[in-house]
Amino acid sequence: MTAISILSVSAENNTYYEAVTKNKRSSGKTAGEALDAMLGQLGEEEAGTLVVVQNYRPDRFFSAEQQKRLSELMNRWRDLRKRDLALPPQEQAELNALVEAELNASTMRTAALFEELKG
Repeated sequence: MTAISILSVSAENNTYYEAVTKNKRSSGKTAGEALDAMLGQLGEEEAGTLVVVQNYRPDRFFSAEQQKRLSELMNRWRDLRKRDLALPPQEQAELNALVEAELNASTMRTAALFEELKG
């Protein structure tokens, strides 16, 4: 079974959605668009899916402090990208680590939900 988490992402006064699995990611203007894009990436062997819509609030897997810092770095990254500039290596490494931590948190949330459903 493939677990898909759908995250609401706010960026520059816009909201979009990301569908995330252990090793795939897609996005769309709506949760449905993101999910449809993800389903288009999955092969037949991954046909059985569990979809979780995440409200992107702090939890035991990804704290408010982590969310705040991720948002700060993403905003800074976007601002620099508009000017064809990049984050300094230390900040880029921190951003990469936070994105990876959120992806891992999404996986852990899904696993916890699965255990709860087995219950």
